[in-house]
Amino acid sequence: MLKLPNSLPSLCHICRRWPSQPLCAPCIERFAQPTQRCPTCALTLGQTQHTGRTADCHNCAQHPSPLDACVAAVSYTFPWAGCIARFKFQADPSLARALAHLMRHAPWVEPALDTATLVVPMPLTPKRLRERGFNQALELARHLAPYKTHARTLMRSGDSAHQVRASRQERLEHVRDVFWVAPEHVSAVRGQHVVLVDDVMTTGASIYEASRALRAAGAGHITGLVLARTEEREAHH
Repeated sequence: MLKLPNSLPSLCHICRRWPSQPLCAPCIERFAQPTQRCPTCALTLGQTQHTGRTADCHNCAQHPSPLDACVAAVSYTFPWAGCIARFKFQADPSLARALAHLMRHAPWVEPALDTATLVVPMPLTPKRLRERGFNQALELARHLAPYKTHARTLMRSGDSAHQVRASRQERLEHVRDVFWVAPEHVSAVRGQHVVLVDDVMTTGASIYEASRALRAAGAGHITGLVLARTEEREAHH
């Protein structure tokens, strides 16, 4: 069973149990069971009835991932969607620590962080950063790997529209060519193992475009690491 770091007692954000950690162990055990996921886009994969072998990822067949690997801790469903909303829009630092701890203990996350040279958070647009006051991906990255996190390596231009109801094609257009590696950090990226951190991955449009910018700067290996992965095939993030 996953044990959370020691902290002052609080309400569990899921079951409201008191006293508790921000995410109590029973809720984590109930709602964060590992599942078989595609190694390059992190969608949950089904099992074939007769052979028991993992089914091929239809998403990657249609939209090949530019990532070398992709890891998600949980699916973007109840109760994690609500937890992420509270984290993003209420800026709860105790929840940030708990969610990062949950990520770190998901399968394949620890090896990815151990082998990484750089941990790079997905940047927000300047407008979104002003609105929110913090970058949720940066907060997660700082808890995951504080000494490897580089907040200013990957940059993002523009003030693109909210993508909640956008189609996959619209999302691709919104993020086309908006990411770049800061010139002063290109030499630090070249040939390195990079972990690219975000809170939610849906279509993959943003994290894929960001990975292409890192690849253009010479990154040798890129792992996408997200807290939650939307499971709908026609997703909207």
